[in-house]
Amino acid sequence: MIIDTHCHLDNKQYYEDVDEVIENALKNGIKGFLIPGADFEDLPQAIKLSEKYKEVFFSVGIHPYDAPSYDENIMKEYVKHPKCIAIGECGLDYFRLPEDEEEKLQEKQLQKEVFISQIKFAKKVKKPLIVHVRDASDDSKTILEKYGAHEVGGVLHCYNASEHLLSLSEHGFYFGIGGVLTFNNAKKLVEVLPKIPLEKLIIETDAPYLTPHPHRGKRNEPFYTKFVCEKMAEILNLSDEEVQNLTTNNAKKLFKEFSSII
Repeated sequence: MIIDTHCHLDNKQYYEDVDEVIENALKNGIKGFLIPGADFEDLPQAIKLSEKYKEVFFSVGIHPYDAPSYDENIMKEYVKHPKCIAIGECGLDYFRLPEDEEEKLQEKQLQKEVFISQIKFAKKVKKPLIVHVRDASDDSKTILEKYGAHEVGGVLHCYNASEHLLSLSEHGFYFGIGGVLTFNNAKKLVEVLPKIPLEKLIIETDAPYLTPHPHRGKRNEPFYTKFVCEKMAEILNLSDEEVQNLTTNNAKKLFKEFSSII
């Protein structure tokens, strides 16, 4: 039994066969799905799926690349839905910053402001955060600590293997592990994984992105969490069943609504 804590099933890549994708996952032991909110355009599809399947939940938030479209009034409307269980994915991503120094500073500042706003909003509505961190570990950690994100906790989605972030496990944060763990160039993540407290590990796909080996190059889907689970078991010297039970229980602690269906 596995919970995919981060899968973009509202993405256009699934429009033609999303029901088949979900049914295939359910048949193969994936018993819960969380669709993260990266922008506001895809949320109607996320809501539609969450209302159709008891196993599907969603979150509301703005990805750092979409920071200019952040609107707390829209957040307030979507968060009222009973299947909305988290805030995000929000955070910082400095991977594609403009080359011009002034534009770069402006982009970073906007990302920080929108990230801080979403942390404050999560605390207001008492929901955990789904945090995206790419090439921005120092700033992300500073903001999470400064603005009291420990009050709601959350997950570091697609954990980037930065040891600097490991101490966030003491502040209510979990570590989302996905297909990257199976990549040949994931040596750092393989080394760091055993340093993460077992009670803070959860599994995700980031589907349709970051497809694990042996399906790299194809569209990712929740069923492929099994490959992540197998790799985690190998590295941690645990059985596949132990990793499934461990990560499922952790996911239910963070996202308590999953306990009502599993």
